[in-house]
Amino acid sequence: MCTVCGCGTARLEGQDPHAHQHDGHHHHDHPHDHSHGHGHDHSHDHDHGACGCGHHHHDHDHHAHDHHDHHHHGAQGDLHYGMGLAGTSVPGMSQDRLIAVETSILAKNDGYAASNRRVLDALGVFAVNLVSSPGSGKTTLLCKTITLLHDAPLAVIEGDQQTSNDADRIRATGAPAVQVNTGKGCHLDAHMVGHAMDHLRPRPESLLFIENVGNLVCPAAFDLGEDAKVAILSVTEGEDKPLKYPDMFTAARLALINKVDLAAACDADLEAYEANLRRVNPEIEILRVSARTGEGMDLWLAWLRRGLAAKARVEAAQ
Repeated sequence: MCTVCGCGTARLEGQDPHAHQHDGHHHHDHPHDHSHGHGHDHSHDHDHGACGCGHHHHDHDHHAHDHHDHHHHGAQGDLHYGMGLAGTSVPGMSQDRLIAVETSILAKNDGYAASNRRVLDALGVFAVNLVSSPGSGKTTLLCKTITLLHDAPLAVIEGDQQTSNDADRIRATGAPAVQVNTGKGCHLDAHMVGHAMDHLRPRPESLLFIENVGNLVCPAAFDLGEDAKVAILSVTEGEDKPLKYPDMFTAARLALINKVDLAAACDADLEAYEANLRRVNPEIEILRVSARTGEGMDLWLAWLRRGLAAKARVEAAQ
């Protein structure tokens, strides 16, 4: 977890960096008023604090931080989140206090996630949180997925520390996308995703892909309101990754072993990959895929379509 890692919080790209700066406590209500008639309100009561990852919990006895540039931009704009606490430790903070801060952070995030989930459920939107280490091929796989889905209704939330490179690649496929730049942040949180949903306004009975920041640690703990975490593991990374980062693969519902076309060149043992995934998560589903050759992509698309169909059935039954 990133209680003291120095994460930042986020803002929309393309906005005046001086448009909205604040110090200390603030409270702003903004309705997530989607054009389809389903809305939800986030009451953002941010307590800036000692957590270090921009999740707004403040303990004046330890250290404060400036929380800059928390902005939101118009439809199809990109989100930029300013810098949070710099530093990697909290001198004098007890383990009990650290646990209390982590608990507070996650509880607040879970509240935002529940709000996101209510909207997605009401719309019948199937949301997938794509998680992996950097370089696993998430964006390439996602672009290929969008191309193969043809005219299926979908939208994408892209998470990175800086640049809009990945969102630009997604938009080149014709899919709507919002880039969330997290600054020092090492993961997306539910608050950021809620704002991105406002700007994307996902269509009823559509797919929502959330490409998280490349990181196999912190995203495991943060619910975004998604239906499933999908962990992407490249054959170039090593068979021991699930054992080194078990929380991520335990939290994932599906693992995509990616770049299988390179398995022979990398001397990768695909059976060992699968064995280690099931060692940390016996219930995990596993697919072997390659965006370059198309291997396994039909199974991946079928998995997405089943998830979307199940979500639509739930919506219809309500």
